[in-house]
Amino acid sequence: MTADLTALVVGFARTLRHAGVDAGPDRVQTMLRAVDALGVDERDLYWAGRQTLCGEPDDLAIYDAAFAAYFGGHRPGRGTPFDTTPTLPSVAAPYTSGPPGEGTATDDEPHVLGLSASTVEILRRRDFALLTAPERDEVRRLLALLGPEPAPRRSRRRRPARRGEVDATRTVRAALRHAGEPTTLARRRRTERPRRLVLLVDVSGSMSAYADALLRFSHAAVRRRPTRTEVFTLGTRLTRITRALRHRDADAALHAASVAIPDWHGGTRLADAVKAFLDRWGQRGTARGAIVVVFSDGWERGDPAALAAQTHRLARLAYRLIWVNPHRGKEGFAPLAGGMAAALPHLDEFVAGHTVEALDELVLIIAK
Repeated sequence: MTADLTALVVGFARTLRHAGVDAGPDRVQTMLRAVDALGVDERDLYWAGRQTLCGEPDDLAIYDAAFAAYFGGHRPGRGTPFDTTPTLPSVAAPYTSGPPGEGTATDDEPHVLGLSASTVEILRRRDFALLTAPERDEVRRLLALLGPEPAPRRSRRRRPARRGEVDATRTVRAALRHAGEPTTLARRRRTERPRRLVLLVDVSGSMSAYADALLRFSHAAVRRRPTRTEVFTLGTRLTRITRALRHRDADAALHAASVAIPDWHGGTRLADAVKAFLDRWGQRGTARGAIVVVFSDGWERGDPAALAAQTHRLARLAYRLIWVNPHRGKEGFAPLAGGMAAALPHLDEFVAGHTVEALDELVLIIAK
C-alpha cells in the first residue's frame, strides 16, 4: 500500500472521529489491511471502511455523509451504495494497489484508484469569503462534521472505584455488617464531566463574509452537546440563539437564528455586548470554568479600553478564553484594530477562523 493512500485513509478516519464515530487506531489499522486485501477501487474502499470503522448502527449514517463529503462530494443513495458511478476528482499521480515497482513491466495495467481527497483538501484551505456557490454547499457539509468536544473537568462528586481515596462511609457500613470488623477498604474517586462551551459570534457588517460559516460551526457544536453549549451573537447588542440552533437541520437552525438576531450585519459595540453577557449570563455561572470562544475581527466603535476591561473580566471567569479572528491566518495580518489590540493581552489562544482547516484546528484546541 502506498504512503499516499495510507495518509488518505488516516485523514478520512480523523474526519469520522470529529463527526462522532469512534474510529480509533485499531480500526484504522484493520481498514488498511482490508483495503490492502480487497483493492483500492471506489466500492471496495467504501465497504472496507464501513465494515471496519463503524461500531454501531448509529455510525452508518454518519459514515455515509462523511465518505460522501471527503471523497468527492457524492452522497450514497439508499440500498446498495454506489450503484451509479459518480464523477470523482481526477489525480495527477494515481494510486496503485500493488507494491512499488509491480505492474510496470507486465501486460496487466495497475489498478488505479479513481478518487482522491485533493478537491476536498483544497476546499478545506479555501477562504470562506472567496467561495463560489457550489463550493459553499460542499463546505457547509464539511462544517456539519466539526462537532467540538470540550475537554473534561473533574467534578466534586465522587463514585465508587477500585482505586482512589478511601471511602470512610462505605467502609464503616461494610464493617458493621461483619460485627464491626473491617474486611475491605471501599474506595472512591472523582468523576469527570465535560466543560461548558460558550461561543460568542460577531455578526456585524465587517464579519458578514464569515458569519454563515461560523454560525454553522456553532450549530454543529450545539448538536454535539446540546445541554453544555451556549451560543450568543455580538453586534450592537447581545442575543442568545442557543435554542434556535438546536434544530436538527442546519438551514432551519440558521433561519431561526436570523429571525432572532435584530442587529444582523449592523454595527459593532463589542465592549457593551461582552459586558451584557457577563452581567446577565457569565457572572451567574455560564462562563465560570467554561471554554469561551469569541469569533470576531476586533473592530470596535467604542473605547478599546472598555473592551480590554470586559475581556479581562471574562478571562478571569473562564477556564480558557480563545479568540478566533478570520483574518489571523492571512498573509501580512497584524492585530492593529483597536479592539483586537486591547483584548489580545487577556487571551489564552489567538487563532485563525477563515477556513475549514482553521476551524478543524480550533476543535483540537477546544479538546485540549
